[in-house]
Amino acid sequence: MTTPDDPDLTRDAFLGGRLHLLQPRKGYRAGIDAVMLSASVCAEKNQRVLELGCGAGVAILCLGARVPGLHLTGVERDASYAELARRNGGAALEVIDADLAALPQDLRQRQFDHVIANPPFYDRTASVASGLPAREAAHGAQTSLDTWVRVAAKRLAPKGQAHFIHRLSALPTILAALPGGMGSVEVLPLSARSGRDPDRMILRARKNGRADFRMAAPLILHAGAHHRADQPDLAPAVTAILRDGQGLKF
Repeated sequence: MTTPDDPDLTRDAFLGGRLHLLQPRKGYRAGIDAVMLSASVCAEKNQRVLELGCGAGVAILCLGARVPGLHLTGVERDASYAELARRNGGAALEVIDADLAALPQDLRQRQFDHVIANPPFYDRTASVASGLPAREAAHGAQTSLDTWVRVAAKRLAPKGQAHFIHRLSALPTILAALPGGMGSVEVLPLSARSGRDPDRMILRARKNGRADFRMAAPLILHAGAHHRADQPDLAPAVTAILRDGQGLKF
């Protein structure tokens, strides 16, 4: 719903109303991908979590609501989104205004148990840019996916995990970009409906991990073969994540 004090912002409910977060009415607005990414993180109390490109803070704050007692840090280069993340997170979220490709020195000296990221999906050398600058910054890749992956890996403590949500077609790029020492890669394909090819994925990789590569069975997001406008059609497991704040195991 639009906020009465600022018509350019909305206050949106997440996790069945456990969180109410400010987002721009126009431009990039976080949705299911941010919540699914947060649900994939097997974090424990007192662990340190960094989100690269945190936007208004939806993903990392959903994680903080599910796992109390985490130390949360977000990096965001767009000043307006960084300010929204501060307003949304309050004292629970440290927000650093920076480009992930040029992190400040004090952050480069820190390590995290988990790094999460929802990089832009579209390579603008092969697609058309959005007319809305904020939406374009979120969807159109201005920093290479390789850079996102390398920066995430560098910020991990030993045995820490990096978590990405992206198009499934980006899997070869992410695997090739993972530095030496990153292993135990797990991939969960996401398919809109049964019988359709997955188009997105969640990928996890562990620093100093030694387990074999693992591709999980696809998670089907919606029940039924076709969308029915007169009723919600999220699969029960997805509803439990989006509405009840349950974790995503794979």
